[in-house]
Amino acid sequence: MKKLLKTALISAGLLMSASSFAADYPTKNIRLIVPFGAGGGTDAVGRTLANSAEKILDTSISVMNRTGGAGAVGMSFGARQRADGYTLTVVTREIASLPQMGLMQNTADDFKLIRMVNLDPAVILVPADSPFNTVSDLIAEAKKMPGKVKFASTAAPNFYLMALEQAQDIKLNAVPYNGSSEAIPSVLGHHTQVTMVTPGEAIAQLRSGQLKALGVMSEERIAYIPDVPTLKEQGFDVTTGTWRGIGAPKDTPDEIIEILGNAFDQAMASAEFKEFMSKGAMTIHPLKAQEFTDFVKKDTEVLSKFIK
Repeated sequence: MKKLLKTALISAGLLMSASSFAADYPTKNIRLIVPFGAGGGTDAVGRTLANSAEKILDTSISVMNRTGGAGAVGMSFGARQRADGYTLTVVTREIASLPQMGLMQNTADDFKLIRMVNLDPAVILVPADSPFNTVSDLIAEAKKMPGKVKFASTAAPNFYLMALEQAQDIKLNAVPYNGSSEAIPSVLGHHTQVTMVTPGEAIAQLRSGQLKALGVMSEERIAYIPDVPTLKEQGFDVTTGTWRGIGAPKDTPDEIIEILGNAFDQAMASAEFKEFMSKGAMTIHPLKAQEFTDFVKKDTEVLSKFIK
């Protein structure tokens, strides 16, 4: 009986301590792990969000770039930090794909997902003078010449391409490049015929008329390229893209997750963050903790169909 009473008192003390800790949070600077290099899209989103959120939390949020393994190194590092709310991580779609490919030990279950920040569809791009004017043109050529249409791939495997290939039973010749910064020039230089990236990665070339968009892989048209029809409008039920969000180690107290979630809600609604995302042609897509967690589980299942 004494042992049970002692255990109960200890548990109550721990709960009181955690609640007190959360009530005072934050009392020091927060670190945000970005699993990709400085200057890239994920880094820019993370830094801008941190700048907006630190004004709300009244503490500094410093960004630490920890690169490698297509995001695996940084996200694994973030998952293994102390669960005290002072180390957060930008999590990306790779948290759903890399573990299934055996390229990352940690999974989304090693995080408490705080907020989803943005969601961008892929857009199919060809040179302005390409003979392809619609998605139907591209698919027809791919069926006529299996494995001949050269696709500038920004990653290996490329889930944008795999979604289209599987849905339409076609095969393109995927030429590997290191991200959109290499894939887009390849298409512009006619070394390859087509690529798929997010709108923000190619918005300058689209606005200048150097690239032509055949279709956007979203449920509905998007504001940044409103004249570009979705694949669904063209008769192809294919939607895919990429996303980013914020997570904390899985044992982080719920009270702290709530404080952070409210702060990121306000940060995403700030004029500073909205302006940044608009200029970069990126879509703010805020999902709260449970919604984000459910979304990632569903996306993990979707990706499992492509990972053999």
